[in-house]
Amino acid sequence: MCLGVPGQVVEWLDRDPVFGRASIEFEGVRRVCHMACVPHAEVGEYVVVHAGIAISLIDSAEAQRLLDELRTLGLDDELPSTGDENRLDTASGELSP
Repeated sequence: MCLGVPGQVVEWLDRDPVFGRASIEFEGVRRVCHMACVPHAEVGEYVVVHAGIAISLIDSAEAQRLLDELRTLGLDDELPSTGDENRLDTASGELSP
C-alpha cells in the first residue's frame, strides 16, 4: 500500500525550484525528500511525503491527526524507521549508505 506520511521540514539542502531537496523529520527519523511540489515550504512547516517526494503542505494539527490515524489503523510500519536504508547523516547532510 502506498501512503503519504506527514513530516516536518527541518532544513533546506537545496532551494532549486525543480530539484530542491530538504531534510524532513518523521518522528525522530530524518530523510532527504524532493520538494518540487512544495517549493514554498519553510523550515518548521509540515508536508505530506509520498515515495520520497513532498506532495503537499499541511498544518501541524493535520499532521498529528494523520499520524494518529496511521497508528489507529495499525499502519505504524509505513512510517520511516531508524533501520531505513536512506537515512540522512545529519552531520554531513548526505544520505547514509
